[in-house]
Amino acid sequence: MNKEHDILKWFNKELSEQEIQGLKQSENLETIEKIAHYASQLETPKVDATNALQSFKAKHPAKNVTKVININFKSWLKVAAVLTIMLATSYFLFFNNQRSFVTEMAQTKTINLPDNSEVILNAQSKLTYNKKAWTDEKTWTDHRDLELDGEAFFKVSKGQTFSVNTDAGIVRVLGTQFNVKERNNYFEVHCYEGLVSVTYKNETIKLPKGHIFRVINGTIENFEDLNTLNPSWIQQESSFNKVPLEQIIAELERQYDINIQAKGINTDQLFTGSFTHKDKNTALQSVTVPLKLSYKINGKNVTFYQYNGE
Repeated sequence: MNKEHDILKWFNKELSEQEIQGLKQSENLETIEKIAHYASQLETPKVDATNALQSFKAKHPAKNVTKVININFKSWLKVAAVLTIMLATSYFLFFNNQRSFVTEMAQTKTINLPDNSEVILNAQSKLTYNKKAWTDEKTWTDHRDLELDGEAFFKVSKGQTFSVNTDAGIVRVLGTQFNVKERNNYFEVHCYEGLVSVTYKNETIKLPKGHIFRVINGTIENFEDLNTLNPSWIQQESSFNKVPLEQIIAELERQYDINIQAKGINTDQLFTGSFTHKDKNTALQSVTVPLKLSYKINGKNVTFYQYNGE
């Protein structure tokens, strides 16, 4: 039996039952099974063999020299097993340090970071960071990173610094309280205490207490709100200042796990006001009445329509 050929066929699940029984008598079986186990934990990159071969030939022109290389297949198997285990272990150690926190519809969650800073996640949001980068001083650079998808309020411990990365922009902080909201076509940073820097499209601005940086559908806005101490959603209420109706609808859907259809309504019209997170009908009325709209509820489905006075 050609052991090398049969081993390769076994990896590809091409052996018959009789051939498998024959291979089990091989002294290499334990090593082979280890390779198969750890290799199954890794995602093999896809390679176009034809293109790879042509690229190799172009870089290494054929020479009229023939070399015969004898390979000790058993030794190769042991080396391959060690390398595979090392790769799998490194992969596990790296990703095992990842910490992720997720909130569902109508849910909030409080998270304590390793530096004792506090994060409160709003509904349907995700926060991720690498624990090793936050706890091992040898791995620290000039700051640490968090990845945010959604909305969160940060209470940063005095003297601590880190960056909050979103798809829309980056927020860097030092001993402050601030809120970051990154949704579809919407990015907003509100500084409640201290100072934050916001980087958006390679431009960085300093945002002091009471100031707001907002981008809606690519349009940048800067304004002040000196009267609030923290975001309203912490008290189970969503507040808005001249925000398109489409964003209000999306927030209603997150907080009440509903689907809203707006028939024949301009969802670009601006809304200023708030709605509670405690009562669905009250919330819907708080949005529709000021805009002279009405609504119908059918289970989890809600329809907004133009009020006709009936």
